[in-house]
Amino acid sequence: MNKFGEGCKDDSPEPSPSKSRRKGSADIQAVDESCQIMVNNSENVLRVLKNLYHDRNMCDVYFKVGNKEYGAHRLILCAMSDVFQAMLMCPEWSEWHESRVELQELPICEGVFSIFLEYFYTGKILITHTNVMPILALADKYIVKGLSRVCLSYMCKHVPHAASHNQLFSWLQYSTACGHTKVFETCQNYIKWNFEAVANTPDFSNFDIDMFIRILQQNDIVVHNEMVLYNCVTRWLELQKIKICQMSSSNEEVEENFKNLVEKIMKYIRFPMMTPRELADLLLSPIIRQHKEFFMDRMAIGMKYHSGYTNQIQPYYNKEDGRLLFIPRLYTSDSCSAILNIENFHSIPSYHTSTFVFSSHLSAAEHESHKVNEWLVDLYPRGIWFKKCYLIVWQGTLEVPQEVLYTVRLSLTCRELSETEMRVKVSVLIYGLQGGVEHVMEVKEKVHYFTPQDKVMNMDDLIPFEELNQPATSEGSYESPYLVGPNRDQLKLNIVIAPIR
Repeated sequence: MNKFGEGCKDDSPEPSPSKSRRKGSADIQAVDESCQIMVNNSENVLRVLKNLYHDRNMCDVYFKVGNKEYGAHRLILCAMSDVFQAMLMCPEWSEWHESRVELQELPICEGVFSIFLEYFYTGKILITHTNVMPILALADKYIVKGLSRVCLSYMCKHVPHAASHNQLFSWLQYSTACGHTKVFETCQNYIKWNFEAVANTPDFSNFDIDMFIRILQQNDIVVHNEMVLYNCVTRWLELQKIKICQMSSSNEEVEENFKNLVEKIMKYIRFPMMTPRELADLLLSPIIRQHKEFFMDRMAIGMKYHSGYTNQIQPYYNKEDGRLLFIPRLYTSDSCSAILNIENFHSIPSYHTSTFVFSSHLSAAEHESHKVNEWLVDLYPRGIWFKKCYLIVWQGTLEVPQEVLYTVRLSLTCRELSETEMRVKVSVLIYGLQGGVEHVMEVKEKVHYFTPQDKVMNMDDLIPFEELNQPATSEGSYESPYLVGPNRDQLKLNIVIAPIR
């Protein structure tokens, strides 16, 4: 056997050179791993970058925004913004070789440009309800995607705060124009589900006409009754008339423009959903007395509906806009809704059941006011426990094991059917607290056929179970956004039942 072969024998007194090298590498690797240390100097690096921005050291580009000038570094700008990268690095842009660039920004954006630019260096920025709009506008313009996402998330979580500080309609308009769907839907839902509160803010007059019409067409506006909605719309019209007066040159022009606006808006008020007494009281309303011809026809439809003249109102059912007149909204009056309120929520045990009984009218029409139904509501806010039981069947006894459902369930029972079959829309208004503002935060809806064989309807996952029932942590008690009241210990729901014809 040759020398190389001998060196590879297992009983060789000395390892081969190749084994020595492998062993040595393993030893070095083991030593390296045992001596590794993770150095986290990120705070110092960020501090250096921040000082680089504030001290304007080695700046190679200067932006003039309004009356102020800001120094910056192309490398940082291009790394953070697609627009700045194109502007400062592509010869197709006139700014790419310039050391001083003038940027045209909106006045509201000029005031936040400094902190917007500082964000490029630190990754930190203080967002409030007053500055989030201009910061988002800059982030969108210069395609700073991470900052845009932060602003949009902030807006979705602070819509009630924006409403109380007269920012709601500017958020709505901007999100509509820029296609920020989530913010738009959140703002629109807040307006629909808290219409009376929004109507009492100074910002209400800024409601865009087209958006106002879009809201009034919706069935899920939460309001005490249609009369209250009418009063809110009347107030909005009066505020618009002030603007019309400022833009018009003569009284004739004011009256003509206001008349067109009244007819454009008021056709979405559902007069059949008002009671005959309310319709009679409307005759004294100044705005109706001034536009009698338009209102008399629509109020007559309401009176025919209450009198049961089905043949005369049938043509309106055949038109989409006309059919809406006879669809109730989410009215919170006692005739069609009930508040479900659980006090001292933190003290109730697991699998607790709260039971409520209430009645509702099955029709808004006066000639059917005798049709009233009684409902039984069982609310399970802390899950459901089905205990082990035994079923006696013809084969013998069958054991059914216990089961626990971690869900927030509302069970609605029709106690006595006034008709053979009844189709209703059940809406549950879920209240919450954000920024100290109590409001309707979510609406859950379900259509159900109640029959003698099916008198019970269940709605599961009404509220995310974990968000309502998260246990207290070492840092303190968890404050669920779904709990309201002075002590944040009340679960408040409102159930609305509307018949469907």
